[in-house]
Amino acid sequence: MAIEGDPMGIAVADLTFIGSDLERPESVLVTSTDVFAADHVCGVTRVGGERIPLRDVPEGFLPNGIALTQAGEFLIANLGDEGGIWRIDADRRLHPFLLEVNGRQLRNSNFVGYDDLGRLWVSVCTQQRPRAKAFDRYTADGYIVLVDEHGARIVAEGLGFANECRVDPTGNWLYVNETMSRVLSRFPIEIVDGRARLGSKEQVYTFTDGDFPDGLNFDVEGGVWVACVVSNRVVRIDSTGRREVILEDADPLLIAEAEQKWAIDELSDAALRAGLTRTLHNVSCIAFGGDDMKTVYLGSLAGKRLATFRAEIAGARPAHWHLESVISR
Repeated sequence: MAIEGDPMGIAVADLTFIGSDLERPESVLVTSTDVFAADHVCGVTRVGGERIPLRDVPEGFLPNGIALTQAGEFLIANLGDEGGIWRIDADRRLHPFLLEVNGRQLRNSNFVGYDDLGRLWVSVCTQQRPRAKAFDRYTADGYIVLVDEHGARIVAEGLGFANECRVDPTGNWLYVNETMSRVLSRFPIEIVDGRARLGSKEQVYTFTDGDFPDGLNFDVEGGVWVACVVSNRVVRIDSTGRREVILEDADPLLIAEAEQKWAIDELSDAALRAGLTRTLHNVSCIAFGGDDMKTVYLGSLAGKRLATFRAEIAGARPAHWHLESVISR
């Protein structure tokens, strides 16, 4: 059974903020030299750098998860109805990268990220249009796509609003947040006949008390850090399944309302957006950086800046740590 841990001691008043005028910085990516954030206008922007709008943007395009390629270009998951994974070139033009797999359009693409072996993992939160139709406990049509030297293929299905997915530092597991099922899940990565696939899903942790898991990341001690919308909490799940609250910016009344509506399958976009009124503006993403990997950067659904704080435990170094971006400074 999971045990509720004592807060690590990070208060909202302890936070510092970087950047300005960001537009929906839902995803954050940190390298050894830069901090980047998804941006509704720019697609991806270097925090503190010049804001340059995207070009050739399709209607309804909504930047969500971001990944940095070996060539220094960014990939963006389009959370809009038409979805797909898109590439930004050095001139800020947008190009389709992956729009369908096996004839299935990647509608409502949520996240995209590389692992240490250069494999690309994509989460699609739902096949419903609009995606708000999946804001309940029972619609589990999200899925995971793997792109490697063998091409693109669906490797997991039946997820309750698949959100961020990342390979853990051991390289043995793919973790994914199921936001509407309110579960942190993981799959063993298996190699069969030279091809990677995912084994049977395991539930790592089930969330309550207004926690709807969105972003995730790992520390060097094997802990999984999870950003939760609605509750505006950052929590850490250790290897034994113990939950520790790292940071909290919750409104008890809004949490109670969201819990009530979720229980009777009447959760609305308005209820999910309730956390936007708080300082953390619906915290959605966690990234580690700094020379010692102990600086934490938080993305959000509505903040104009990124919140940061210092952690006691270092984060695991990501695959993109030493890459350089073609995005101008």
